[in-house]
Amino acid sequence: MSGLAHAAKIPELRKRIVFTLLMLLVYRMGVQIPTPGINGEALAAFFQQNAGTLFGMFNMFSGGALENFSIFALGIMPYISASIIIQLMTVVVPQLEQLSKEGEAGRRKITQYTRYGTVGLSIIQSMFIASGLESMAGPGGEAIVLVTGLQFKLMTMLTLTSGTAFIMWLGEQMTERGIGNGISLIIFAGIVARMPAAVGNTIQLIQAGEIAVFFVPVLLVLMFAVVAFIIFVETAQRRIPIQYAKRVVGRKVYGGQSSHLPLKINISGVIPPIFASSIMMFPATIGSFIQIDWVQQVSAALSPGTVYYYIMFVGFIVFFCFFYTAVTFKPDDVAENLKKNGGFVPGIRPGKRTSEFIDKVLTRLTVIGAIYLSAVCVMPTLLINKFNIPFYFGGTALLIVVGVAIDTISQIESHLVMRNYEGFLKSGRIKGRR
Repeated sequence: MSGLAHAAKIPELRKRIVFTLLMLLVYRMGVQIPTPGINGEALAAFFQQNAGTLFGMFNMFSGGALENFSIFALGIMPYISASIIIQLMTVVVPQLEQLSKEGEAGRRKITQYTRYGTVGLSIIQSMFIASGLESMAGPGGEAIVLVTGLQFKLMTMLTLTSGTAFIMWLGEQMTERGIGNGISLIIFAGIVARMPAAVGNTIQLIQAGEIAVFFVPVLLVLMFAVVAFIIFVETAQRRIPIQYAKRVVGRKVYGGQSSHLPLKINISGVIPPIFASSIMMFPATIGSFIQIDWVQQVSAALSPGTVYYYIMFVGFIVFFCFFYTAVTFKPDDVAENLKKNGGFVPGIRPGKRTSEFIDKVLTRLTVIGAIYLSAVCVMPTLLINKFNIPFYFGGTALLIVVGVAIDTISQIESHLVMRNYEGFLKSGRIKGRR
């Protein structure tokens, strides 16, 4: 019997899966509810004209909510931006660093600060978007905003901020009562929902002759190869051998087993590209709505496809790879725990030497992971600029889709194995990215 059929037999797992699907359905329904005061046809025409630009990428992350200018138009990006700010401040602000070490109570407090930051960023972003929309027009010169003025700005700020707060709540509920990470699943759902439209748009371009027919098989082979490569890297591990010393307690001998410490090649997962994309989109989005010369110049310099964009984007990915790995994985703590439990790496002294060895291996893996993430994330802009591909294949979007799918299936499989059921694969278990 398939793993999915086994999952339906477990009441708790079945409830979690159903709850997750219902929450995603609520999110997709909210994407279709428009914000008051917007000319929907003019806005749709504007996004169709700018599908391959920064607006297209932002629209992809919001699952089409920005194109519809729905109540969820800001998506979950303000929450991600707030998380970046809080995590950076945790390193430099002693009070926040102390909170992060206080267990569950400290984490709840940091989560609360992140929520406040999300609301604040949502207010700022919605204000800029409302002001920018008033000065924009569709391809035919139609006004996108039906009635301009303070009332429209306030209504837009209230609507979009409330929408982002609701999405944040949905994500937290899915994480607590569903399967997988709620925030990642919301981004995942938004990206997957845009795929049918992207495929349809590609078919239209092929029929119109803008994309060569012979290039389509090459594109399909490239897509499958990239997906297979991402799955391979995301599930690959560097296993450090661990040996436990024998201990005699009374007449029994404990320990002496051999084990391993698994380290992922890409320990930080999809966090670095998500953070980097969020930072790169924020200033360029503001520049797209503010018609000032120097702002326009900066916005153009940081637009996808420019040399400055590639340099900064790759730089942020590398930075967040090392930063997130340093925050989440502590070689000193791992070495100390091994020492307390009688474990050691063969040929390496316990304690400080073990910590240095793990840190050395971790640094090398992080370098490889950063190169891998940078290469995959730069692919979409190359395909768009060089081969006229009308959607963002690869990059952060594909990493999120593949990574979230692996994590979710891994969690479902863990529930199945705990209850003596087989997983989704008979030949072996799926290795999660954490």
